[in-house]
Amino acid sequence: MIQNLAHRPVLRARRRTAPVAPLLTPLLALALAACGGSEGGGGRGEPASPSVRETAVHGRGPDKAGPAAGAPAAPTLPAKDGRTPVFSHGARDGGKLVALTFAADMAPEHGTRAAGGERFDNPRLVASLRRMRVPATIFMTGRWADEYPDQARSLGRDPLFEVGNHSYSHGSFSDSTSCRGLRPVSPDAMRAEVDRAFAAIRRAGVPDPVPYFRFPGGCFDDRALRAVTPAGVTAVQGDVVSGDASADTADEVAERVLARVKPGSVVVMHATLSRAPGTDAAVRRIVPELRARGYRFVRVSELIGTGRGQDRDQGEDRGQGQ
Repeated sequence: MIQNLAHRPVLRARRRTAPVAPLLTPLLALALAACGGSEGGGGRGEPASPSVRETAVHGRGPDKAGPAAGAPAAPTLPAKDGRTPVFSHGARDGGKLVALTFAADMAPEHGTRAAGGERFDNPRLVASLRRMRVPATIFMTGRWADEYPDQARSLGRDPLFEVGNHSYSHGSFSDSTSCRGLRPVSPDAMRAEVDRAFAAIRRAGVPDPVPYFRFPGGCFDDRALRAVTPAGVTAVQGDVVSGDASADTADEVAERVLARVKPGSVVVMHATLSRAPGTDAAVRRIVPELRARGYRFVRVSELIGTGRGQDRDQGEDRGQGQ
């Protein structure tokens, strides 16, 4: 560009007389916003709350602790041939990413047991995840949200977590009679089970549950995949079943997970104390070990969002012990 040399003295004079403070104020504000505030918010615009701040681990990059405000909706997989898509794990060549998922199980008939003191929640597990800054996906039954609305609201509003759907009543979506003793759900009621659970989760105060559904017990068939399709969800099962609901010790759970995790894995666990009492201790062993191996913890939405996730064969799915 050819500059008008005659105007240079005028421009220099204006620069000398321009007030400094009004210029610095917006520049400083922009700099602070980009850094997440003066106290540090992960450098990516996350809130500075300790539960969501990114933290470096073992000298490597931090786990992703939560999307910024106004982030786009969680990604889903497209339905195929009128059947709900089923996601089991992310890309094996997409880096050492792993998603911990937890089922918050409760059925309507468990109300009396809860009133008698049985714990279907696990606050200590949630506290451990927050303390270690581990993102996770929680699959919640509607009945659990009704029983523990304060905890559901806390989980749903913490950017460290995302809340998915685990049906309302935790019944079997398969015509198999061997789905871990779960009460069967009739085909006509399957869609309603999903819708009712979302309604209960939102009623508890979770503003944006993700459009992911986990079949109770890991059991489903072609009929169930077709029945749930109108709900617009992606079924998320998993490729590493921890067995925490049937294991004798926390070490047994940890060793099973550590032996089976691969890049892109989705780990199936439980956030129900009475059903899986050793999960918290197992997680406290699993997390540092996987981080030492170079893994980074993410929510399921990040694995699906890579666009290279694995859509498993859609058919009968039994024996996963979920």
